[in-house]
Amino acid sequence: MDENSGLNDNLNGVERPVSFDIPDVGTNAQVVHSLAKWKRLALKRYDFKVGKGLFTDMNAIRRDEEVDNLHSVYVDQWDWEKVIAREDRNTDYLKRTVRDIVGAVCETNDALGVAFPSLHTKLDREVFFITTQELEDMYPDKTPKERENEILRQHHTVFLMQIGGKLRSGEKHDGRAPDYDDWALNGDILMWNPILERSFEISSMGIRVDEASMDYQLHKRGCDDRRELPFHKMLLSGQLPLTIGGGIGQSRLCMLMIGTCHIGEVQASLWDKATVDGCAAHGVMLL
Repeated sequence: MDENSGLNDNLNGVERPVSFDIPDVGTNAQVVHSLAKWKRLALKRYDFKVGKGLFTDMNAIRRDEEVDNLHSVYVDQWDWEKVIAREDRNTDYLKRTVRDIVGAVCETNDALGVAFPSLHTKLDREVFFITTQELEDMYPDKTPKERENEILRQHHTVFLMQIGGKLRSGEKHDGRAPDYDDWALNGDILMWNPILERSFEISSMGIRVDEASMDYQLHKRGCDDRRELPFHKMLLSGQLPLTIGGGIGQSRLCMLMIGTCHIGEVQASLWDKATVDGCAAHGVMLL
């Protein structure tokens, strides 16, 4: 995409996109980090109506990702976005959508178990909803990831809500760019991974910012310079549809349902020699 469009996902604001020039077009382009903002613009361009949406087979490169057994520089997601009415911008609508997604994931896992009886992954359809502040209050002395592990030991499917803003401790649970999710109406779908014995994120999603929440979050994050970008101008002037959307990790779901311990077992990427050799020594072959 055009590097001046404001459409790329800024993630935590420090990650560098892969950029290159296209001489025949006369512009510089970027490989996407995600399609969070592109999808919303596409819904406007194709004139989607309330209740209708799209999904994409999204492939991204995140060159500055800190790679480990769950994270790769290559990101593959089913990225989806749906137009909603203003009255749908509430927690109840968000929770209903989460339950629909979790239900679809569980049904897919059940079908996979029938087709391949050697797979024994069991997923919990019952979603436990909790905010990041409630989770911090429960475990004030633990790190955000440790808190997630603790709550997932008790409830094997969790939707952790309200990610992006600072908690009462002065710290954020996790980073979110200020210009797509509404930090009061978003969250992560987490499932318990029995192989890794830890919390396992399969989706980041949420109701997207409207004019007021975009204005607030840009100021709060110190990103007022983005107001002059084409996408942000359109949103702040009310020219874009209200939406809900997110991304469902393809490789993450494969890991969970098949029962692998490293994301490199289900996708092709690049790894340092120590990682490749260490995995091979334990019988884990990376693609």
